Amino acid sequence: MQPDPLLPIGGRAAWTGADLSRDTGWLRRLDAAAIAEIEAALETARGVPLAHLTAARFPLPGLSRMLEALARELEEGSGLVRLAGLSPERYAPEDLKRIFWGLMVNLGTPLPQNTKGEILAEVRDETGTGAAVTGPDATGAVPSARARSRSTGPLRFHTDKCDVLALLCASNGIAGGESRIVSTVAIHDAMATRRPDLLRVLYQDFHRMRPADEEGDGHADRVFTMPVFSRGPNGEFTSQYSRTYVEMAHAEPGVPPLRPDQVEAMDMLAALADELSLQMPFEPGQIQLMNQHITYHGRTAYADDAQAGTSRVLLRIWLAMPNSRALPAGHAVQWGSTAPGALRGGAMPGRSALAA
Repeated sequence: MQPDPLLPIGGRAAWTGADLSRDTGWLRRLDAAAIAEIEAALETARGVPLAHLTAARFPLPGLSRMLEALARELEEGSGLVRLAGLSPERYAPEDLKRIFWGLMVNLGTPLPQNTKGEILAEVRDETGTGAAVTGPDATGAVPSARARSRSTGPLRFHTDKCDVLALLCASNGIAGGESRIVSTVAIHDAMATRRPDLLRVLYQDFHRMRPADEEGDGHADRVFTMPVFSRGPNGEFTSQYSRTYVEMAHAEPGVPPLRPDQVEAMDMLAALADELSLQMPFEPGQIQLMNQHITYHGRTAYADDAQAGTSRVLLRIWLAMPNSRALPAGHAVQWGSTAPGALRGGAMPGRSALAA
């Protein structure tokens, strides 16, 4: 039987920022033995192109139990892990990328992130001016999430199109750029208590837009509909959401305007995300892993120091996970496959997602 969607869900995934500040079990550390094993794997993997660098070619037998535990925590627990212990200054930039990739292919399957087939992205300021890209431009066009993320501006809470988002902080700017994370289960449960009428709205369809700079122009379903909150066939909760892509959809000709109750529901979602989130610095060498079905993420604005050569650079990998949850049938329009453990998600030109 499907659970009543308007009742609180509870459980370990319903954490608040205050909870994580008290209970630091989500913070893990690679010890000296783990670093030694990673560096040995790096030596065996030299010269292998990333696209051909599988778990078998980056062997981490000593870390296998820890990685299995991380995968369980991400899917069955809090949905959030931050892993410390790497020292970026020890490695050449390409070696750091290879280490990050090698760890992640031992956890899941990397996915393409845009029309260029980018599978290991560098998230940095690409404006050339240090300017923040936020609201509509002079023409009224809504900037995509990619344009916002490649500037120094803040990012609203959102999800990426993957089961698990992996970020490695290679370097950080001189000010700001703090990571913001929130449990969508906690948002759901707070709304169930305070405004079940608006929670009901979030279980209804919202128009979404596929951005051309991420997924190309060739989509027959470039504008599509999907709820903000949903339940899978076994009752598992999932939320895939970016207000930016909702706003982009409603700027398209023929798309009806947002209803007042939809705007109110998204406004309350944003207010609860601010209230319940955790905000903390993202230190160089840390890897942040987030289950995109039960967490949103964002960041504060930041400032690079070009003269000093100090900048904020995050390495990003999107992962399909072998232990992922089943999704509602209607999510195939966005994910490609809704089956548990499927290779799904990612950004593909002319296709909703990678499905195999």
